[in-house]
Amino acid sequence: MYSYDQYPKVVCEDIVRLRRLLEKNLVPPRRTDDNVVIGTWNIRHFGSLHPEWTENAGTPKRNLRSLAYIAEIVRRFDVIAIQEIKRDTTAMRVLLDEFLGPNWGVVLSDVAGGPGGNNERLGYIYDRRRVTLSGLAGEIVVPPLGPLQPSEQFDRTPYVVGFRAGSERFALLTVHIRYGSGPPDRRDEILRLAQYTANEIRDRARFAGAEEMNLIVLGDFNIDARRESDPLYAAFISSGLTVPEPLRDVQTNYAQSAKHYDQIAWFMGDLALLSRGAAGVVDFRNTVYKELEPRQVTDRVSDHLPLWVEFVTDRSSEAIARTLSIDLDAPDPFASIPD
Repeated sequence: MYSYDQYPKVVCEDIVRLRRLLEKNLVPPRRTDDNVVIGTWNIRHFGSLHPEWTENAGTPKRNLRSLAYIAEIVRRFDVIAIQEIKRDTTAMRVLLDEFLGPNWGVVLSDVAGGPGGNNERLGYIYDRRRVTLSGLAGEIVVPPLGPLQPSEQFDRTPYVVGFRAGSERFALLTVHIRYGSGPPDRRDEILRLAQYTANEIRDRARFAGAEEMNLIVLGDFNIDARRESDPLYAAFISSGLTVPEPLRDVQTNYAQSAKHYDQIAWFMGDLALLSRGAAGVVDFRNTVYKELEPRQVTDRVSDHLPLWVEFVTDRSSEAIARTLSIDLDAPDPFASIPD
């Protein structure tokens, strides 16, 4: 496994800049028994790898230097949904084995077949010290419309996996919506996903002990704009999915022209996880590969920027307030307790 004293000097300099950015963006530290930090990232063509620190004159352009930066970002999360993992999982396996180490795990979907599948997988990387798999894992298949009337399926089947963090349970559903020749080609899949999660998974999640409780939908939805007047965004929120305020206007692509492809959302009122309202984007532009043009960086790291949200796992104040019959929402609720 690689250690920082084995990294080339230029890589360490870039990581110093990257760490400054992560601190500036206030990505919260991961605190045992206090919080869980969840992310999503489309890592462009995450498949093959040039297994050297030096540049490859041919393809692939992603090398060990690229994985060092990806690992630095992934370490900031307890679990992160990854889109655009390819049939060839070499880069993923080297990331886990040589950069993240044995405390980190991965769970992957099968390869999406068909012309629209692009030989892609969906997956989750997670820190085993912080979260564990609950046992739930499955691909989303839309029910048929009627006898002998199969429904059109997703080009890349959405993937739902359950996790536990302390005493909290949550299910993550990640997706990579088709890009197509333009926005109209994406609307049907976005609308189908929003309706399915609202009418099927959301209903199941409301039962006590449900595997799908605390459902969070995240991934690459290929939505250009974040406003209700945009037809793709309107389709996304049409069934009640709500994007947290800090993520509603953030740019999630690497290019200068701002796009808002990536999303994290949930159904308000159906999420029991506690939140401090912390969420954001890791805009790693201008921190790594400063000697290259932006377009060249996208082949090595990604053309998408990671999003994250933080949830609270410490419910001790709630329990104490209930025992003492105190309103936790009151200003300074424990002020009546003498020193």
